[in-house]
Amino acid sequence: MATMADVARSAGVSVATVSHVLNDTRPVLPHTRQAVLDAIDELGYTPNTLARSLVTSRTRSIGLAVSAISNPYFTEILQGVEARAREHGYGLLIADPHDDPEHEREVVRLLHERRVDGVIVAPSADPRGLLALLARHRVPTVFLDRLVSPAPALEDTAGAPAEDEDTRAPFRFDQICAENAAPMASLVTHLAGLGHRRIGLVAGLPGFSTTTERINGYRHGLAAAGLPHDERLVVHGDSAAEGARRATAALLSLAARPTALVTANNAMTIGALRALRDHGLSVPDDLALVCFDDFAWAELFSPRLTAVAQPSKEIGAEAVRLLLERLDAPDRPSRTVRLPCTFVHRTSCGCPDTHSEKGTVS
Repeated sequence: MATMADVARSAGVSVATVSHVLNDTRPVLPHTRQAVLDAIDELGYTPNTLARSLVTSRTRSIGLAVSAISNPYFTEILQGVEARAREHGYGLLIADPHDDPEHEREVVRLLHERRVDGVIVAPSADPRGLLALLARHRVPTVFLDRLVSPAPALEDTAGAPAEDEDTRAPFRFDQICAENAAPMASLVTHLAGLGHRRIGLVAGLPGFSTTTERINGYRHGLAAAGLPHDERLVVHGDSAAEGARRATAALLSLAARPTALVTANNAMTIGALRALRDHGLSVPDDLALVCFDDFAWAELFSPRLTAVAQPSKEIGAEAVRLLLERLDAPDRPSRTVRLPCTFVHRTSCGCPDTHSEKGTVS
């Protein structure tokens, strides 16, 4: 098995130079760097990542905890994270917390034990235990999609304080998400502009910042259109297809059911469509439908789905950028970054069948 010394001899450089190329610890002339890389390739040298991490305190790995298996929206985010991490020479360790607070804390603890340099997490609806764990171990962290608020007196479940107020600075983290309220309001005002006066909302899981912000956007849209807010028209699909199916069925059972429906994520759009099919209703003839979250097959539906598209891959890429900057400057102020969404105008809202029209909403 080739060693670092073998690489150095083959490239005609010192072992220290090989180390600098591998660890990016000092600038190396381009032709020297290429000679080292060529020698590594020729000899089949594999760096000892564990040994290198003991010297540099970095493993060049990032932990990613998102519910990508159960939520297709996070699949695109994962692609953005992976592409940007690879661009900077980082690998990924991925875990699915299933939006469960206890499991979330456990999988992030396991990622930390595997010495990842930092973590990117889509937090659950109750992230208090997660925040306590991250604060106690000072893990560089970026939260994506769902925002969290730091609490001043977090306790780890093991009983240890999350931070020592006498000796430690506050735990700082960064956050990245899409705009939620204004894009949701745009969906509502679009339906109101088509003449709808009873517009239902299938909202997400209570506790998520996305749920709260999209409900607020729905209300703002109603107010902007001069429509009253009827609590009976807001139901929770718990951010899942089956939950949305039940919630939509409840809306359809009202004596004065809605004539238009907004779903607050792509999984719930599927559930709402199933409920409409169960009741023998068609879109948009019997009920107009628009959704927050565009997805790859929305163009293939008949009618094609009018939607708000989130910049999923960009959110993932930005999460990596924020985390790398946090690693370089651990004490920098916390940041929350929001990216604009795009309104994709198709036909499920009842508009004529023309080519999709897109416009930025923020």
